[in-house]
Amino acid sequence: MTEILQKKLSDSPVARWSVLAIVSITMMCGYFITDVMAPLQTMLESNFGWDGSEYGLFTSSYGWFNVLLFMLIIGGIILDKKGMRFTGTMACCLMLIGCSLKYYAISPFFTLGDSVCAITGIRFQVLFASIGFAIFGVGVEIAGITVTKVLARWFKGKEIALAMGLQVATARIGTALALSASVPIAKYFNDISTPILFGLALLCVGLIAFLVFGVMDRKLDASIKDMNEKAEESFRISDIVFIIRNKGFWLIAILCVLFYSAVFPFLKYATSLMINKYGVDEALAGIIPSMLPFGTILLTPLFGSLYDRKGKGATIMIFGSFLLIVVHALFSLPVLNEWWFAAFIMVILGIGFSLVPSAMWPSVPKIIPHNKLGTAYAMIFWVQNIGLSGVPMLIGWVLKTYCQTGNPDTPYDYTLPMIIFTGFGVLAVFVAFLLKSEDKKKGYGLEMPNIKRN
Repeated sequence: MTEILQKKLSDSPVARWSVLAIVSITMMCGYFITDVMAPLQTMLESNFGWDGSEYGLFTSSYGWFNVLLFMLIIGGIILDKKGMRFTGTMACCLMLIGCSLKYYAISPFFTLGDSVCAITGIRFQVLFASIGFAIFGVGVEIAGITVTKVLARWFKGKEIALAMGLQVATARIGTALALSASVPIAKYFNDISTPILFGLALLCVGLIAFLVFGVMDRKLDASIKDMNEKAEESFRISDIVFIIRNKGFWLIAILCVLFYSAVFPFLKYATSLMINKYGVDEALAGIIPSMLPFGTILLTPLFGSLYDRKGKGATIMIFGSFLLIVVHALFSLPVLNEWWFAAFIMVILGIGFSLVPSAMWPSVPKIIPHNKLGTAYAMIFWVQNIGLSGVPMLIGWVLKTYCQTGNPDTPYDYTLPMIIFTGFGVLAVFVAFLLKSEDKKKGYGLEMPNIKRN
């Protein structure tokens, strides 16, 4: 009887794919809020007088608490000590709190106007929105590592890369909706805060979805206990030493920060790029960047399935990183300033954005044992957040200092920012080659298939 229970849960295709669908909904709702303000940069400038530096400060706030207060690493330790159900629920609540504060700062209910905080010298509206985004950033990043560990548990020895690819693809639906729908929603309701309110409602749906997962995960625990399987060794704080002494871990972490620093901060400015360089109308400018996450919806699971069946994970990461160089170099060139060319380049970026995550995240369990996996993912996300918080601020400063054109219709020249993003791509390719070399030395199996044949 216990064997049947086990097959109905961790070995049951229906059960594990149901878990994937449930936790993916949570992440999709979170990713909507992550990028909901990206297409609104121009409206923030015209409605509230935000400049490029203030928008860069707000965007960088996503990683303030994660990086400076080590909240992500603390969240990873909580995950390995207290479990996935507790940590995921906590993360969903933090997302709700942060999004609520962010909504208040942009909504008509905010009463401080253009008042400036005497301590920080930052306008209260920008400060409140940034603090809310920082709290939300803690929640969504901890939710991300929790969901990744969930899939590593439920799909171990099975279609793990496909599962992680599908989860990422579903989350990208949230990003795509944010990039394409935020401006139309704001214009329809004549209120720039309405898209954020819509995202707040989605986060409530995400919390309910994760609570449903908790019920299924308890049943899995019960079935494993019934089978008298040996309990996994519990996490110890000293295990952090094991992680930080692992060269493969650091290569994955550095590749992660370089790769995502060339993508997510770029998306924050991509709508403005479409307006300033390619002359796309403000109401439609978010559609072209939204092609990137829509493309990953199909390609990330496809490449993940390829990794599961054929292997070649390190090679996939090299090729995906190389595409970053091609894309940002083309964006920096003063040629073919047409919308269709921008759309074509975005499709190429979508391919690269699908390749690297489809191989990178499923590769971590090959390097780090499962009982240390939450902390390992948290430390990778922590390193990633250094880039996600620092790079937008850098780009905002570069735009304000070096790239103003003086033309009110196209105020910024994006050549220099695109060259900076190209540099991240070059470094990412170099680190990906080092990772492939380390895999040959240590035998992690990054080039081997994930699915274990009986």
